[in-house]
Amino acid sequence: MDLLDGLVEKGLRRERPTRDEALAVLATSDEELLDVVAAAGRVRRHWFGRRVKLNYLVNLKSGRCPEDCFYCSQRLGSEADVLKYTWLKPAEAAEAAAAGVAGGAKRVCLVASGRGPTDRDVERVSRTIEAVREQHPEVEVCACLGLLSTGQAERLRKAGADAYNHNLNTSEATYGDICTTHEFSDRVATVKEAQSAGLSACSGLIAGMGETDEDLVDVVFALRDLDPDSVPVNFLIPFDGTPLAGTWHLTPRRALRILAMVRFVCPDVEVRLAGGREVQLRSLQPLALHLVNSIFLGDYLTSEGQAGQADLEMITDAGFEVEGAETDTLPEHRDGLVTVRRRGAGTELPPNA
Repeated sequence: MDLLDGLVEKGLRRERPTRDEALAVLATSDEELLDVVAAAGRVRRHWFGRRVKLNYLVNLKSGRCPEDCFYCSQRLGSEADVLKYTWLKPAEAAEAAAAGVAGGAKRVCLVASGRGPTDRDVERVSRTIEAVREQHPEVEVCACLGLLSTGQAERLRKAGADAYNHNLNTSEATYGDICTTHEFSDRVATVKEAQSAGLSACSGLIAGMGETDEDLVDVVFALRDLDPDSVPVNFLIPFDGTPLAGTWHLTPRRALRILAMVRFVCPDVEVRLAGGREVQLRSLQPLALHLVNSIFLGDYLTSEGQAGQADLEMITDAGFEVEGAETDTLPEHRDGLVTVRRRGAGTELPPNA
């Protein structure tokens, strides 16, 4: 297909595709699906070889969030049957992180429910970061605490955080359809706040909430403009007790097309297969490894994931290999995660790394 050949060439040059090209990927037929996967796979292998980075979530505080994000089981008014607990102690969080590191995780993601952290919360999380680093100095630490206030990202970086996650989730035009307690611009501002403090930005989307193809392209292009180092792609888990319960708009084939589109638009970033992959991709999960170069290992925030051993076997069976701690995730021309181990060696991050 001329479309796919052109997208591969653009991906190898880090050139942005057009909106029409991105929409055309989502509109390809089932008969063309393997061709789409193969083309996007060429771009993935060019920048990342056959490496798969493993990430592990530690839920520091669960439930009772004052925000009303319609997809979230921890939202205000949620009737979902999920665990609710206050902050884990630093030692407890470090112990939880150890399980992921033992399974091969290269990054630990420390997540807490809520609109955003107070200064006291930042201090608490800073102590947790220090506890994780004391046990696992080689691991990357990402914080995900909601909307940031001025100066909080800098404090997290000084405590030893490498990255900050805050997803855009959907297009700006339809953001009000999934949340009314904050705006799309608030999320963009938090990603920029993290970047300005020298943290590696992690920001992605959720597919399957009823969005159009145009919405998907809009949010991925917005992410490309923000230029995060990693882009997690989540697929909706329609929890009972939330406004999106019973929402099943995806098929495994559409999920693969979405991942391919993200890879073409963001060719040289860490594209991470995140929440919902087990229920939405199902038996096609191994094909997704040809599009993404990063996955979460084990469970998510309030839902169970595939067993960690099954993930490792899937990676091996598909002909990929787990990325080691000694390997830089990103290509040399990107200056985000390549600086992580320099800090470990005692070198301060550049101010805008």
